[in-house]
Amino acid sequence: MTQSISQDKVVGIHYTVKTKEGNVLDQSKEGQPLQFIFGRGMLIKGLEDALAGKVSGDKFDAEIAPADAYGERHEGLIQTVPRSLFGDNEVAVGMQFRARTDHGEQSVMIVDVADEEVTVDGNHPLAGVELTFNVEVVEVRDADPSELDHGHVHADGNHQHG
Repeated sequence: MTQSISQDKVVGIHYTVKTKEGNVLDQSKEGQPLQFIFGRGMLIKGLEDALAGKVSGDKFDAEIAPADAYGERHEGLIQTVPRSLFGDNEVAVGMQFRARTDHGEQSVMIVDVADEEVTVDGNHPLAGVELTFNVEVVEVRDADPSELDHGHVHADGNHQHG
């Protein structure tokens, strides 16, 4: 019996994700599908929505708007702070770190460094980016009870936690 993708099914997919301009951002490793338990928030909302109801063997493209991917960009998440906040630590454009904010800890990336100031951006690097996924569903099966308990797929039935 062919199973369709629904809540708590183990799903395996081969995928390539690109920007609207065609830049490849990520893809499943050669011969190794991405495996996950569906409906557990392991994927961006737009991709999960596109997968719902599909069956093994389905191939499709899905265009995912920023709101259903990594969110829209918010200029308010970009701020300039005194260089002195970093103490003697090296700071360079592209470095990421965790910052304490009024809303708890947040990942930020350094986007500009000046003598006295550092500009940081709290947006996800893919915020505001429309994504296109090319997907092939290669597996849909019932999750076993231990996979559901642990919240992840056990490869080839082996249960190992690193």
